[in-house]
Amino acid sequence: MSHLILALDQGTTSTRAVVFDSRDWRALATAQVPLEQHFPAPGWVEHDAEEIWRASLQVCREALAEVGGVSRVAALGVTNQRETTVLWERATGRPLHRAIVWQDRRTADATDALARAGHEPLVQGATGLVLDPSFSASKIAWLLDQVEGARARAEAGELCASTIDAWLMFRLTRGERFVTDVTNASRTSLFGLKELAWRDDLCALFGVPRALLPEVLPCAGTFGETAAEHFGRLLAITGCAGDQQAALVGHGALEPGAVKVTYGTGGFLVAVTGDTPAASTNRLLLTVGYQAGGRLAYALEGSIFSAGSTIQWLRDGLGVITASRESEAMAQALKDNGGVYLVPGFTGLGAPWWEAEARGAVFGLTRDTRPEHFIRAGLEAMAYQTRDLLQALAADGAPQPARLKVDGGVTANAWAMQFLADICGVPVERPAYQEMTALGAAKLAALGAGLTDRLDGGPDEAPAVWTPRMAPDERARLLAGWDAAVHACLHHARA
Repeated sequence: MSHLILALDQGTTSTRAVVFDSRDWRALATAQVPLEQHFPAPGWVEHDAEEIWRASLQVCREALAEVGGVSRVAALGVTNQRETTVLWERATGRPLHRAIVWQDRRTADATDALARAGHEPLVQGATGLVLDPSFSASKIAWLLDQVEGARARAEAGELCASTIDAWLMFRLTRGERFVTDVTNASRTSLFGLKELAWRDDLCALFGVPRALLPEVLPCAGTFGETAAEHFGRLLAITGCAGDQQAALVGHGALEPGAVKVTYGTGGFLVAVTGDTPAASTNRLLLTVGYQAGGRLAYALEGSIFSAGSTIQWLRDGLGVITASRESEAMAQALKDNGGVYLVPGFTGLGAPWWEAEARGAVFGLTRDTRPEHFIRAGLEAMAYQTRDLLQALAADGAPQPARLKVDGGVTANAWAMQFLADICGVPVERPAYQEMTALGAAKLAALGAGLTDRLDGGPDEAPAVWTPRMAPDERARLLAGWDAAVHACLHHARA
């Protein structure tokens, strides 16, 4: 039997496929296609679901060709940008609207109204999530209300709505399987964490017909088989998880107390808590970490809405750099930050603030401020926001992590990783192989296909480690400036 696993990693800015050897987790082939984002109105973010589907087929075919064809591969694992929502026809697979992306804020009024009506304790108690437009339920309701005839068709069972993983598996199986996994379901505001099932009371609260929603499965097992026409023969789909949970598995951060942070478009801290759900009292999210191999783990999560996208804005929006890799040298060239703080609230602020109306702001400008200060402030903001999440985690009673396991494109910036270690006061560990989401999906698929009986382990390469070296008084001074900038942003948003 083949030991090769194909991982499909559908992200916010690109779609990637990687073939791994499950015996040593070496990556043997990689293909990637960028994904266009659409911004039809302020705070709105959309993707073309058909573009996602075409790109997914393309990268899978390219990666398979590189290793000698589908006959050499045992199974497929899927990981995806979470909360991004698609509405489509059950009979044809045709999407009825562009996908609404997790960053999108168009339903802020709807979630605010639910909060004012006193529904947040129910939602948070059942799902572990705060009432916020980033989660899928309000997006589904918006689509049903805005697409002509959609609500009546949904109630008649003619439509499907779900996250990107279910959309891809529906198309891969030619509509034979409409399924999701527990990690993606736990990000919808419709899924009970204790029951591990859709809740009728939450469906009624958000106005989402139960008939729209997929079957929910553990992260490793039988999700279906791809149609032969896609890759030349049937290929079993045996693993699935949302991107942040897949990265958790990729890192092997599986036991209580383990913490990882992924810096992609956004930044996501996930801390494993154990096999019973323990809600946060400090505005972190409770979520399913993974369910596989007879094990169930819950996790607390903090979301940074803008991480890598901040550097992308500095590059593409302001033009202060021409390539993201320039940011390290520019930040390092300054003796300090010049008192400049950038609060990247471009699509609101995530945990622990959860302020959908916040917008980006820069504080501390003087006549001496140069483009380099904007770059440094953007990089520093990722570290400050991570410290805010660790502070909330500590307030929930979690121990200080021994190390922060990190991954994502920004972690290639050694200056930013040293600053992260300094501001958080915790050693930072970056694995030599960076594609943790794809690796996690492959591990889950290997477990589901019976190629392994464990989720820990990974490529046998030494990680890079940064240890804190900043003086405590300097850390306190910088954090005081950051805290003042954030509170000024929050005051403006709430005025």
